[in-house]
Amino acid sequence: MPPAAEFTTIDAVRDFNRFYTNFLGVLNKAYLDSPYTLTDVRVLFEVGFRGGVAASALTRDLHLDPAYLSRIVKRFREDGLVETTPDANDARSQVIKVTEKGQAQFEEFVRRSRAQIAGYFEKLAIGEPERVVAAMQAIQETLGPDRTVAPAVIRNHQPGDIGWIVQSQARFYTEEFGWDDRFEGLVAEVAGKFLSNFNPQKDRCWIAERSGLNVGSVMITDGGDDIAKLRLLYVDKTARGLGLGKLLVDECIRFSRDAGYRTLSLWTNDILDTARAIYVKAGFRLAAEERHRMFGPELNGQTWELDLYPEPAS
Repeated sequence: MPPAAEFTTIDAVRDFNRFYTNFLGVLNKAYLDSPYTLTDVRVLFEVGFRGGVAASALTRDLHLDPAYLSRIVKRFREDGLVETTPDANDARSQVIKVTEKGQAQFEEFVRRSRAQIAGYFEKLAIGEPERVVAAMQAIQETLGPDRTVAPAVIRNHQPGDIGWIVQSQARFYTEEFGWDDRFEGLVAEVAGKFLSNFNPQKDRCWIAERSGLNVGSVMITDGGDDIAKLRLLYVDKTARGLGLGKLLVDECIRFSRDAGYRTLSLWTNDILDTARAIYVKAGFRLAAEERHRMFGPELNGQTWELDLYPEPAS
């Protein structure tokens, strides 16, 4: 028998299923203000989207009993929404296609469905629709048959991203390394100065986004004397192993060269092994190190530098 903790998880899933079913109103006999049930509409959606599909494929993909599907198709034929022809690949099956009337009904269902969803989202606060969509995508990626990893997008920062950087890094380093609130203060100071002094020709902040959620970040700021500073590199635990840290550092190097900097400098701590490995592979060299207690525990701070225009070897 599963332990109590597993029952809690299972019950949470069951609660969500009940909530979502009621939320969509799928228990009503009519769906999308039509004379059809949810299952009827799902069948018409699949036929419309695919432009024609074998009945055997529908029973498999929609987990429908063949006799039940046959009754739905029979009704659609009587209503003039679909037509059927023998399946050349399976003598026991038929190919189902929408008629002109069926295509119009299919498009109307799509319009109503989109309007229904838009109506839900209109009532939400700023950022909440994105949270809902991200949660849905996470469910699909985790439980879907392919379990594919959604690609990450590297983009420039937008309003709200800087606050996320402060919050996510403060929380991570406190939980993982026991750093105190002075670290959060430092991150907030760096982030605040970035916004206050932002010069798009010399400064840049990148956000790694996956499935609508921020999962990584890094900044370049002007350190003076043709020195660019790489600040606040971070990759969320949910996105580790995807190579995002390297991608973000590569963006920093490319931008720093394009912006006319001669040197790229950064400060880190030697316990951050993954980040240091990225820096070493990118060609950074250790320039200085010093013990400190800036964030509570004793740490070994390190300054690393990359010559963006090294002299060619003789």
